[in-house]
Amino acid sequence: MVFPLSIEDKVVLIVGGSGGVGAAAARMFAEAGAKVIITHRPTSDKAEAARLQIEALPGSNHAAFPADVSDTATIVALKEEIEARYGRLDILVNSAGFTKPVAHTDLDALDDDLIDRMFVVNWRGQFATVRAFAPMLKASGDGLVVFISSIAGTNGTGSSIAYCAVKAGIDVLTKSLARALAPEVRVMAVSPGVVDTNFVPGRGADFNAKVSATIPLKRIATADDVGAAILACATHLGFSTGSVILVDGGRAL
Repeated sequence: MVFPLSIEDKVVLIVGGSGGVGAAAARMFAEAGAKVIITHRPTSDKAEAARLQIEALPGSNHAAFPADVSDTATIVALKEEIEARYGRLDILVNSAGFTKPVAHTDLDALDDDLIDRMFVVNWRGQFATVRAFAPMLKASGDGLVVFISSIAGTNGTGSSIAYCAVKAGIDVLTKSLARALAPEVRVMAVSPGVVDTNFVPGRGADFNAKVSATIPLKRIATADDVGAAILACATHLGFSTGSVILVDGGRAL
């Protein structure tokens, strides 16, 4: 086996590929020669932004399609679009998600509607996407699923208690699906700490600087740090499955 493993001409779907981490991964997969598909929320402004993003990628035969992971029907429609255009799928990156900061001590603020939304988008939608694309990934013979987890799933100190819980669920889902889909499909998770994106509303330079001081490597992650780890799951970790890869600068230590 020669490393890095080639992903030339492989078809990669990045669900949530217009966000910070997803966009970084999309660029890196395209630079490595893959055909990249990203999803965007089904609105005209998101569609235009995704179109421009796709046009800027190196290589050719990339695409952007609408999908909402909270609506399984749109995931099924996405699968049909990809089958019609590409006839295959080799790699699925689940990077869609959202959070809302809620103080862990404020139990009343974490109401039922927010809890349900957190699990629908950040867990059920991830599972539904794998469920829809599992046959195509198995047919690849060398399929790969990469989830985006968080160290919040193990240390319990994320943006809300619900967010910590869903990321713990992603870690377990990674292991369960790794067994269920082997040997045709590998399943991995990349688990960042704090990342320099706008994913968590209200976090700015002051928060980042404060957290950086507590991290052994003395900085927070960039989207490229996380994107590189996602790419490595495809190019360097060919005998790994069910693993959760930390990308946190040592914050979990």
